[in-house]
Amino acid sequence: MENYQVFAIVYDDLMDKALYQKWFDFVQPKIKPAGKILELASGAGDLAQMLDQEGYEIAVSDLSPQMLQIAMDRMSASKNDVTFFEMDMRYFSFPSAYDAILCFDDSICYLANEEELSQTLKNAYESLTVGGKFLFDAHSLYQMDEVFPDYMFNEINDDYTFVWKSFEGEVEHSIEHDLQIFVPSEANDGQYQGYEEIHKERTYPLATYKKLIEQAGFKLVSVTSDFTDQLDETKGQRWFFECEKVE
Repeated sequence: MENYQVFAIVYDDLMDKALYQKWFDFVQPKIKPAGKILELASGAGDLAQMLDQEGYEIAVSDLSPQMLQIAMDRMSASKNDVTFFEMDMRYFSFPSAYDAILCFDDSICYLANEEELSQTLKNAYESLTVGGKFLFDAHSLYQMDEVFPDYMFNEINDDYTFVWKSFEGEVEHSIEHDLQIFVPSEANDGQYQGYEEIHKERTYPLATYKKLIEQAGFKLVSVTSDFTDQLDETKGQRWFFECEKVE
């Protein structure tokens, strides 16, 4: 089994599925019924599947072909016309094609710098209809600077051992996650095969997000935190942005 295939399966297994209902509840009041939606960095397609079942026209995209394959398998029974794109959010353009674009689970934080964030925002703006929404979340400064450094998580079960360690990154408000997975060898000889990935994430002060959102042409409708309708700038861990293309 290839490295990324192993990680895709384990990510999907470990993900807190209750979060997808929360993302769904955040999205639905902000977009029109039966609209056309593009999800960036959709992972295994859990949120896309929920929206599909509600009658939205869904386009699913992810940079990882392994994650996209899980999403395709998961949504294969859909009676609707779901489209799938292996796609980098830094490089896409669907002029005036979508009523909403979504990017959750702090996927926007994987962009390396302000230039990449700015380009992604501009891509989303260009790909929306007038009145369309770009909805995304990002780690807060508190989450990145206070919670993540020296964070550890271990999961041991019959199928795999997963070890997650987080360290401060090289630039301000960044983190590096060292992820290691050990699975039984295919020879079933009592040995284990190890895989490792380093994930780098970065966030910015709210003022930076607001500046880049406005420069991309969006109206910033709201900023909230942690699936609430309020913004906690001190201890909120995840920021939510609602951006609208007004012209």
